[in-house]
This record gives sequence, structure tokens and C-alpha cells, in this order.
Amino acid sequence: MVIGLMSGTSMDGIDAALVRIHEAGESLQVETLAFRTTPYPPDVQAELVRTMRGETGVAEICHLNFLLGELFAEATLQLMQEAGVTPEQLLCIASHGQTVWHQPEPIEWQGRAIRSTLQIGEPAVIAERTGVPTIGDFRVADVAAGGHGAPLVPYVDYLLFRHPSEGRILLNIGGIANLTAIPANALPEQVIAFDTGPGNALINVAMEIASGGRYRYDPEGSFAQRHPVREEWLDELLHHPYLAQPPPKSTGRETFGEAMVRKLLRRHKISNAELLVPTLTELTARTIADGIRRFVLPSMQMARIIVSGGGVHNRTLMKRLRELLHELQVETSDRYGIHPDAKEAVAFALLGYQRMRGRTNNLPSATGARRAVVMGKLCMP
Repeated sequence: MVIGLMSGTSMDGIDAALVRIHEAGESLQVETLAFRTTPYPPDVQAELVRTMRGETGVAEICHLNFLLGELFAEATLQLMQEAGVTPEQLLCIASHGQTVWHQPEPIEWQGRAIRSTLQIGEPAVIAERTGVPTIGDFRVADVAAGGHGAPLVPYVDYLLFRHPSEGRILLNIGGIANLTAIPANALPEQVIAFDTGPGNALINVAMEIASGGRYRYDPEGSFAQRHPVREEWLDELLHHPYLAQPPPKSTGRETFGEAMVRKLLRRHKISNAELLVPTLTELTARTIADGIRRFVLPSMQMARIIVSGGGVHNRTLMKRLRELLHELQVETSDRYGIHPDAKEAVAFALLGYQRMRGRTNNLPSATGARRAVVMGKLCMP
């Protein structure tokens, strides 16, 4: 058994999944035994937002790294207690950590072309508090090999969802939306995967500004129905250069986050951020659909889209996806035995399992890395 830990670009809390992994020849099967989400304390979430804005110094980031290690450990211990699992029964804990900076495209710095990514939530603290070997810092090995360090879940999508006769798109709508396109009977190098652009991140920021912090998301997409979509705002957003960039590619809140929302509010002199919610919801649906039509469907035959992540709870968003991609069957991952909210935590459990077995666990066709590498740093208790 393995526990996977995930905190995504929405920065709303820690997802923890207890997973049993079965090997059958060259294939792996995953059974989710328990799952819980532990929200971040409001002060911690505020500090993470400040860090993402670049408002914190190195001392604060150092403190936050160890504080999140404690919180990840506490979430793990709560899950273990609820499931009746002891440290001796676990192969490992696999923690994604919390991304606070992601710069996958090389920039000129100190005379070198540098790619970088930073996830915090110290895995050594998790290992010490739980007594279980803990793997963290997955993305950096892929970045070192020339990749984007993202998306990493496509490796797991390929292992669990490839089909001999049906093309499938695995879509995750977290703060950022990302997809994995797997043709029928695909080889690993035939898989396409990339971040399509914004998921919930822009909607969440607008909701938090509009409500003065009372709402951090649009419950069931209800606010998206209160006002019309403003086509002039939408057209401006759809011209963002990232959206036309071909895969492999990845992005984050640095691009599609609070700064973008506040820029829109200033430029169009919008006094109530709630007015943005319908347009930002439409932006997420359109960029997902456009990414599929532009980069997937011209070269691959697809039958269905399997959706996971917090976006599945936004009824307005899901309705628009079904309308924009009407020729494809759109369904959620719970039909395949994986709770939509648990998908990425389950994925990191499997990435950790492969790391413990000494197996490569990235997908170069998705990340752009020069080669397959073994990702994750192991900390022993």
C-alpha cells in the first residue's frame, strides 16, 4: 500500500489517498482504499498566495517549506488512523508538495539558460513524523533532463486508462486544466499531454475578490449563470500567446492567476469581480475545447473524455464542455473507480510506487524531456 499526497494550483488543501497497487505482468491496477482532503488553515493559504506573488523572502519560504511538511504529515496520519493502517503496512508515502514557482521555459540568468520549478512541503519532515519512507520533489529530475517537469499524471493515465480499441482523453480540471490524449492501442511515445490553460484558478480568484474571501470557488457554477459572458473580455483573453503554443507545454498561476484577474479589473474598470465569473468560466471551457480541437483531434481519433479534478463539480463548466465537444462522450473518472477529487493523489501514489521499484516514471512525449528518468527524492525515517 502507498499513500499519495497532492496539493494543486488551487492551493485549497491537501488531498491524501491510500492506494493498493497490484502488478499483473507488465500492467498495474490501482485500488483506492481511502481518501480525505484536509483544508489549509486560512493563514497558511494566505501565506502561500503571498509566496506565489513574490512577496515573501527566502526566510519565509524556508519556514513555509517545513510548516507544510508538518501539515502534510498530519494529513497523512489522519488518513492512516481513519483507515486503520500502520507505518509497517506502507511501502511509502509519495508527496507532490505545493508548487510555489514553475518556470519550465528556459530563461537567461547569470549567463545560463535556466529552467526551474519549486515544490515545498519538506518530505524529510513527513518521513520523520509518520515513520514511513517518503518520496518528494518529483518534478526536478524531468526538468534536469530538459523537460517541463509537467504534466506528470499522463504517465499514470497511460498505465491505467489506455484501451486496445478506443481513443481516450483524460482531462483534469484543477487550478490549471491539463489533458492526456491516448490513441487506441497506443505506445508511450504516441501519447500527447499538455496544460490547456486555466482551470479553476481564475474563477476562484474572481470569486474570492468579489465575496471578500467568503467564497474561494463558484459553488456548482451557480455564479457563472448570474451574468452574461462578455465577448470583448473573452476575446482579449483568448489571444493569450500560451494558448497557441504547441505541446509539450505547461503553465501555472504565474500566468493564469491573480495578476491576470486584477489586470482585467483595472483595464475594463470593473467594480464587481463577480461580473468576470461567467466570462472566466467560458474561457476555461473554450481553451480546453480549443486545445483538444487544435492539438489532438487533427491527428487522433477519440471517443470519450474522462474528467477529474475540482472542475467536475462546476455544472456550468461541465455543461459547456459537453456542448463544445458534442461529438465526444464526456464523463467523470468515478465511473472508472477513481473519485474525481482523488485522481492526482492516486497518481502520485503510483509515481512513488514506481520510484521505489527503481523504474522510470515520466513520459517524455508529455513533458518534452530528452529521456525517461526516475523521478522523486527518497527520505527515510
